[in-house]
Amino acid sequence: MLAALRLVAPGTQLREGLDRILQARMGALVVVGDGPEVLSVCSGGFLLDAEFTPQRLSELAKMDGAIILAADTSRVARANVHLVPDPNVPTAETGTRHRTAERIGRQLDVPVITVSEDMSVVAVHRRGEKHTLEPIPRVLARADQALQILERYKARLDSVSGSLSALEVEDLVTVRDVATVLQRAEMVRRISEEIEGYVVELGADGRLVLLQLEELMGGVEEDRRLVAKDYFRQAPDVELQRVMDELADLDDELLLDVHAVAGVLHLGPGISVDSALQPRGFRLLHKIPRLPEIVSDHVVARFANLQKIMRAGVADLTEVEGVGDVRARAIKEGLSRLAESSILERYV
Repeated sequence: MLAALRLVAPGTQLREGLDRILQARMGALVVVGDGPEVLSVCSGGFLLDAEFTPQRLSELAKMDGAIILAADTSRVARANVHLVPDPNVPTAETGTRHRTAERIGRQLDVPVITVSEDMSVVAVHRRGEKHTLEPIPRVLARADQALQILERYKARLDSVSGSLSALEVEDLVTVRDVATVLQRAEMVRRISEEIEGYVVELGADGRLVLLQLEELMGGVEEDRRLVAKDYFRQAPDVELQRVMDELADLDDELLLDVHAVAGVLHLGPGISVDSALQPRGFRLLHKIPRLPEIVSDHVVARFANLQKIMRAGVADLTEVEGVGDVRARAIKEGLSRLAESSILERYV
């Protein structure tokens, strides 16, 4: 559906053509795709194969039949076509044009756009989903409200993430602390996904929203992944990607339950939310400038957890593959600075 919405976003020629149809108080049925599966449900009409322009689309909409566009909307393939979808495909629509659009959208994997003549509404059908295009000011208002919510949630995520860093340095981390950070990070990710949908729908009008979203989401996804990488229990059937997928699949109600969030880490039986955990150290090592993740993996593989890495001397770090004398000093000094700043932020 997002791919279909990009085709009709403000700033595209197709959206301009649809707006012209609305202004003329006409209706239309447009299929984006002219492959064999689309042509198999077409009957009659005119073969055009003409370059697409908004003006041509609005002129062709004066005829009763459907308009068939190329998949990239660069050409008008056919006009005034009678579509014959499978009558057994279910539909909840009532009007003839809209029933046909929903059936074609369910039967074929192509975007189908309807313009309602009476209600002046544009709707997009794709794979059984229907999305009604709303006025740009209303979508902008929703995006602004979502950005404000995202900003508050991001501030809370930064707070619990900073607390987790201090607890890691002091070796006082519990399952509850880790689950709280993952919970907040997943909430932030879900809000950002909703805003991304608004950005797609806004098209050329969503540039400022996109800039604000990218600024707020900088590093969030990476931090979420590294927290899970630090604490999940490795097993032959449990990989990091599985942990991330299970976290993303939690419904909104379960996401509010720290026990359910902790469950995606597969920590094993007998582990409560107040049980102590030791971080492997991936997240704090990632905060050291110019330290590739492959080198962090080698360091963790050599020392097993963060506390041993912090106690290791420069000579010990130099023995790790990919860590020379300069990089070993950078790791040692970087972790020391992170420890000081984390503890300072926690207690001041």
